[in-house]
Amino acid sequence: MLKRLGFDVVTAADGYEALEVFRQNRDRIKVVLLDLTMPRLDGAETLPESRRLDPSVRVVIASGYTEVDVTSRFAGQGLAGFIQKPFDLVQLEALLRSILATQD
Repeated sequence: MLKRLGFDVVTAADGYEALEVFRQNRDRIKVVLLDLTMPRLDGAETLPESRRLDPSVRVVIASGYTEVDVTSRFAGQGLAGFIQKPFDLVQLEALLRSILATQD
């Protein structure tokens, strides 16, 4: 979906790999899309580590849980957004365009 929307995409299989990919590419990453449930290191554990690498990183959490459940769990952690799975191309595009429109 992201490629269809014209975004360059860097992927990771789990939270540990995501942190390494972020370390290596953080200068070109505009938004991190984190799944709440990932193997080895989940989204809740990956988010604070991402913040240590770059406090201004914009993170969107994707989850099958409701927005209320997720945003209350991450209150005060500066989420850029939330998207509930399953989502479609239109929802993803609207969210990302909104987030990117507020970037410096």
